[in-house]
Amino acid sequence: MKQYELVIFDWDGTLMDSVGKIVACMQQTAKVLELPIPSEFAVRDIIGLSMQEALNTLYPDGNDSVYHQMIQVYRQQYLELDTTPSPLFDGAELLLQQLNQIGYQLAIATGKARAGLDRVLNETGLGQQFIASRCADEAVSKPHPEMIHQLLNELNVKPAKALMIGDSVHDINMANNAGIDAVGVNYGAHGESQLLTSNPKSIISSPMELLGFLGH
Repeated sequence: MKQYELVIFDWDGTLMDSVGKIVACMQQTAKVLELPIPSEFAVRDIIGLSMQEALNTLYPDGNDSVYHQMIQVYRQQYLELDTTPSPLFDGAELLLQQLNQIGYQLAIATGKARAGLDRVLNETGLGQQFIASRCADEAVSKPHPEMIHQLLNELNVKPAKALMIGDSVHDINMANNAGIDAVGVNYGAHGESQLLTSNPKSIISSPMELLGFLGH
């Protein structure tokens, strides 16, 4: 008997190596709008949050007009202007294939908006690997547990049978708040020492290491 039935993945920094692109686009957005340029650490720290929550954190003195401008400029940077590559991590696609073959249900809980997730799932061809997904514009931002609660309800999975995989404390804290186990990955937004503050069940250094944690 498998301990878990459902494995929920974060996207940016967990399956896709997009942290560098996100940092570059956020810093360039600040330059274009002549705002204070956030440090790489500051941007890494908000990856996984909804865009609105991220901007509130980076620019707490901003207003709706500034946030609206930032979202428009960021979107243009990310989709059209920035050339930073964002490939899948080595082993990510193979991991998903093997988990499906073993019989796990796979889902996504991401800080991306629905349009952004649908676009990358289409570009990577990975959409067929997942049975369900929740995005930042469909639920309260991480670390609130609503994304996970919605997925558990949709798929009729008990919390004890679900596992969250993510690269940030926002992912691990969301899992903690939802009452499910979590595994951190140390190759994304947050390093091992930061992840450990949220008490994940384990920390892995590459996607395929998850199979070992699961006992395969």
